[in-house]
Amino acid sequence: MDNPQHLMIQLYTTSACHLCELAEAMLDEINLTVQMIEIANDDDLVTRYGTTIPVLKRLDTQAELNWPFSTSDILKLIE
Repeated sequence: MDNPQHLMIQLYTTSACHLCELAEAMLDEINLTVQMIEIANDDDLVTRYGTTIPVLKRLDTQAELNWPFSTSDILKLIE
């Protein structure tokens, strides 16, 4: 699925994160392209998202979707 109106969505993630892999699989399932943000390289991002990743963020509204989320939650985020 192409992002509606070129919507920018970011996925905050890190390596060796099983939940992040599950989130990526959901995104693949609905064919949604997102910008991957590796939090391990930024202390501020680790502080903010270290215990809540994976997190999806819609840049135009700043709305965030913290794990756990479902495919239907993702679709609601991008409406």
